[in-house]
Amino acid sequence: MVPVSIILHHKANNRDGERVDYMANISELVNGLKNSNHKEAYRCLKQLENESSLSSEVYPFFNVFAELLSSPNSYLRTRGIVLIAVNAKWDTDNKIDEIIDSYLKHIADEKPITARQCIQALPTIAIYKPELKEDIKNALLRANPGRYAESMQPPVQKDIQKALIQIDNLNH
Repeated sequence: MVPVSIILHHKANNRDGERVDYMANISELVNGLKNSNHKEAYRCLKQLENESSLSSEVYPFFNVFAELLSSPNSYLRTRGIVLIAVNAKWDTDNKIDEIIDSYLKHIADEKPITARQCIQALPTIAIYKPELKEDIKNALLRANPGRYAESMQPPVQKDIQKALIQIDNLNH
């Protein structure tokens, strides 16, 4: 099993300050997203997120991320939300277009933290999927932060406003 604390495909300094190339098994990291140890799963998420921002190597696992959207576990839903968004730039197969309705439902996820992650990720999707911009904006405009505890309503509302401004400022 590949340790999940390594960095994918990128040069990094080892403890002695020497430059080292690391290559992790992406499949192991994807499997690690479901690790019951949340710290390990989070490390996998961050590494996959980093790799996704740099290359399309993680994109072949898109369907796994889409499946996470329907998990009863909010941590898993959030991981799917984040990885789908960061892979939007590689989505030449238009897989996001196919699952956008189920993705947008998480704007009103039962867990406000998951909803916030979804809302914050939407401008990234809109950048790379301009044909979905209006659907995203409409879903944000329909969102009802009043469904959350009073303490969570203002941050959710701010996230919605910020996402709408970011999407409106895109030049597509």
